Amino acid sequence: MWETISDKLKDTEKIVFVTGAGISQESGIPTFRGKDGLWRKYDPMKLATIDAFYEDPKLVWEWYEERRQNILNVSPNPGHIAIAELEKYRQVSVLTQNIDGLHQRAGSKNVYELHGSIITIKCTVCDFKNKITSGFLQLPPLCKCGNILRPDVVWFGEALPQDVWKSAMIQASACDIMIVVGTSLEVSPANLLPVYAKQNGAMIIEVNVEKTHMSSSMDLSLRTSAAKALPGLVDIISQVK
Repeated sequence: MWETISDKLKDTEKIVFVTGAGISQESGIPTFRGKDGLWRKYDPMKLATIDAFYEDPKLVWEWYEERRQNILNVSPNPGHIAIAELEKYRQVSVLTQNIDGLHQRAGSKNVYELHGSIITIKCTVCDFKNKITSGFLQLPPLCKCGNILRPDVVWFGEALPQDVWKSAMIQASACDIMIVVGTSLEVSPANLLPVYAKQNGAMIIEVNVEKTHMSSSMDLSLRTSAAKALPGLVDIISQVK
């Protein structure tokens, strides 16, 4: 499926991936907005806002702790691994909306987590922040300072971490090819990243099992999964290096 743009790949130096829940679904992590997405079963306003957290931190933490343990028990799939493999042949950056850390576990070095990390835990008051993979003795867990800890994720109504977002815009604006994988591009401001790439003259490629509202504006749209499509990209680029 990549043979049609093999000539373009020969001249490509920098590839940027924009990834969403679809790539991690193949590892066993549910999506949010698909037909079986989490937001069809749960009310995000009761689980993914700061107001909900302070209203019932135990409920919110029970939901996030179940997700954390699920994430820690799955493995990167061939899509994640292919993206990491591409670093052997090209400059590769990953701008991900996912909070699961699977890109890093697959070996990707340049990962920008737009929506934070469910593995990283921070204090709601002091400056404590650390990756924690173990379970907690109590929920909600407490910081050494005595205040409640929370997952370092971006909840509805919260701004993206500005240093990460600025870096993501720079990466998007400097790529030769942007590959959008497993995301509906419905969430702002991440859905602006292809616009920045297009303004730089980059080719935009979509890899998604379902058509999205931005599919018609893509230079190439592959209606398949990351695990099936991306290993073929590695094969092509490794031959034209």
